[in-house]
Amino acid sequence: MSDALYFEDLSVGQSWESSGRTITESDIVQFAGLTGDYDPLHMDHEFARESPYGRPIAHGLLGLSYLAGLGSTAPRVRTLAFSAIEEWSFQRPLYVGDTVRAINSIVSLKRKRRRSGEVVWQRRLVNQRGETVQQGRFITLVATRTHEREPVPATTQAAADSLAEATPVRIVPR
Repeated sequence: MSDALYFEDLSVGQSWESSGRTITESDIVQFAGLTGDYDPLHMDHEFARESPYGRPIAHGLLGLSYLAGLGSTAPRVRTLAFSAIEEWSFQRPLYVGDTVRAINSIVSLKRKRRRSGEVVWQRRLVNQRGETVQQGRFITLVATRTHEREPVPATTQAAADSLAEATPVRIVPR
């Protein structure tokens, strides 16, 4: 992870594109086994032939999983936590043989704590024709390189200042 980016290395508007990943029938079968989702739309060629898609489609959450994985290297950042997904939409089906890639752009950056900042990413999963198949926002916490002191609330600071100016109390043993 020595080449991973810190929060301070990121800027609003930056964008990256991942390498591609081709969807296989084995991926769909393994995802069904992992999740227990054996819907015939994904698993049954005869059933799917009669569907609006004409053939089996990959699980939508499998596509989301591809995006999460592909997006983790474009760019590689020092992610501390994955916080949320917002405004997610599934726009097109994914088929066996489609090659997908992640396109990630930074929407906003906000320092959260001494050791982390919040990054809001616009993430898109696109197919080999450049069509967006899924998109939405991921929110992550990313490590900071510097550990600035957290600001002290004004009321706490005023109390600390008045204590510093007070006459020291002398304790005399009996």
